[in-house]
Amino acid sequence: MCIFFLKGCEASVLLNATKEGGAEKDGFLNLSLRGFDVIDDVKSAIEKSCPGVVSCADILALAARDAVQLTGGLFWKVETGRRDGRISLSKEIDANLPFSNFNITQLKQNFASKGLTKKDLVVLSGAHTIGSASCLTINTRLYNFTGRSDTDPALDPTFASELKKKCKPGGILPVFELDQGSSTISDAHFYKAVRQNRGLLISDAALLDDHATRAYVKRQSTSAAGATFGRDFGKSMEKMGRIGVLTGSEGEIRQRCALVN
Repeated sequence: MCIFFLKGCEASVLLNATKEGGAEKDGFLNLSLRGFDVIDDVKSAIEKSCPGVVSCADILALAARDAVQLTGGLFWKVETGRRDGRISLSKEIDANLPFSNFNITQLKQNFASKGLTKKDLVVLSGAHTIGSASCLTINTRLYNFTGRSDTDPALDPTFASELKKKCKPGGILPVFELDQGSSTISDAHFYKAVRQNRGLLISDAALLDDHATRAYVKRQSTSAAGATFGRDFGKSMEKMGRIGVLTGSEGEIRQRCALVN
């Protein structure tokens, strides 16, 4: 999700660092990103047959859609014609990306700054149906939530105990599935975990602290309603894919995704 969130869908996250400083991919929140080599291979193949036409931004948007579909999610239309940005700075991350320890007020403000609604917030949080987070990410929640060596009371006690058996105070590893037991399938199971207070991140639990987001979690946590998540996710991804788009003479069509021309 966050690959489009900083400056928008202009592939700045793919750029390497320069003498001006670290790139977005080097920022702490992006260190877990993978697959840059896959995007590079796709770009190389396209350039051989259709040079200077297809942007890295479009490739990234299409790859995100296809990855969701390959893990069981629904297809959505990806608008194309984007151009690539030329600047990528890790120092811009803190002011733009949503952190895993954000409360609901911070999350709503962060999404609203990108033109996204509360529904977009709770729907796009469903991207946590795939992936993982490290022990480091949840350490404060387990051992020092308010600075008094306490555990987040919003976390199911049994789940907290299970996590503590593997994640020790000050630990960095191991990593944990964001959607326990369903982390390789794009489905609505994540919302069931959140409703049961077994969401891994503070920002997951925060979805229960607002009437509208809580209502959506409740609806999607039932097997019958969960079928609407895929359609909702596609719509919110289409909307996010329009953030900060470069067209016309803006930006460029990179020859290599990691480097400006």
